[in-house]
Amino acid sequence: MSKREAIHFEGHKFLKQRLVFSILSQRPVRIEKIRSHDENPGLRDFEVALLRMVESVTNGSRMVISQTGTSVLLQPGMITGGRITVDCPVSRAIGYYLEVLVALAPFGKEQLVATLRGITMNNTDLSVDTIRTATLRNYKHFGIEEGVELRVTKRGAPPKGGGEIRFICPVVRAVKPINYVDQGKIKRIRGISYATRVSPQTANRMVETARGELNKFIPDIYIYTDVYKGADSGFSPGFGISLVAESTSGALMTAELCANPGDSPEDIGRDAAKMLLAEVARGGCFDSSHQWLALLLMVLGPEHASKTRIGKLTPFTIQYLRDIREFFNITFKLKADPESNTVLATCLGAGYTNVGKKTS
Repeated sequence: MSKREAIHFEGHKFLKQRLVFSILSQRPVRIEKIRSHDENPGLRDFEVALLRMVESVTNGSRMVISQTGTSVLLQPGMITGGRITVDCPVSRAIGYYLEVLVALAPFGKEQLVATLRGITMNNTDLSVDTIRTATLRNYKHFGIEEGVELRVTKRGAPPKGGGEIRFICPVVRAVKPINYVDQGKIKRIRGISYATRVSPQTANRMVETARGELNKFIPDIYIYTDVYKGADSGFSPGFGISLVAESTSGALMTAELCANPGDSPEDIGRDAAKMLLAEVARGGCFDSSHQWLALLLMVLGPEHASKTRIGKLTPFTIQYLRDIREFFNITFKLKADPESNTVLATCLGAGYTNVGKKTS
């Protein structure tokens, strides 16, 4: 398989998804001209850490990085899983690395038990809270449910981090196809408001202003406060909020925000609530942060049609679909639904089977 000709790309954007697709499709990938015109060309520290992590959860992967770091060739190996520990550079949050593990872990040879250390929430990557309360719950639509666990043992706010999480994911033989087009109506909102190395009252202030916005639309709102002190609170002061709206059909809409210097708890609570309302307005059975996961697991499903409803495609998702076609030779049929301003996405699965999983 690895002797097949490598698929070529240029630039640093979408590096993460292309590594995932390469391993799952067993197609080699060569990525060139990585920031070749920058003053500081080549891979960044977080991308190198990601490549090392991919190596640690696979067996037989071969990576060739050019001297300047502007070119990477990946000859993919088999996903093994097992126990790994990753010290994530603070230039990106733990969520950046965790998304790759979420995509690969179910298809390993053995259960993955991963400990990741670093920043638990920033405004660039998915927070560990959203991954725990929404991303991993979306697994269940595809038959991955038993034994999945994510535990936040330490919080780590930017810029210094110091957080730690533990992610456990069992392996599956294959995922189920889906026919999930009923987005339902929002029935409840849950959330987590956290504060580290600041006044515990900060978390309550975010909750109050977020509720003030959301109570205009729905009464069933519960936002937990999560205040960390001492060694478990990381190395930097910080606070933020993660919100999840759940519909009658099980669709999850998410929004999150953490503080930059000078932000007040009231600003963060109010803005996060407005972001959640905007996400709900987009519609769909998977929100814009999770379109990628739904589309990937549909592709990896059996050779049956899978169908779902998503909101307006993000620019990221559009490129994601192009890359799926490159690696898996699978094209989605997209049909706009003007009535709900959503998109119906249908594809025929690749019939992916986890050959590494030991039969019980």
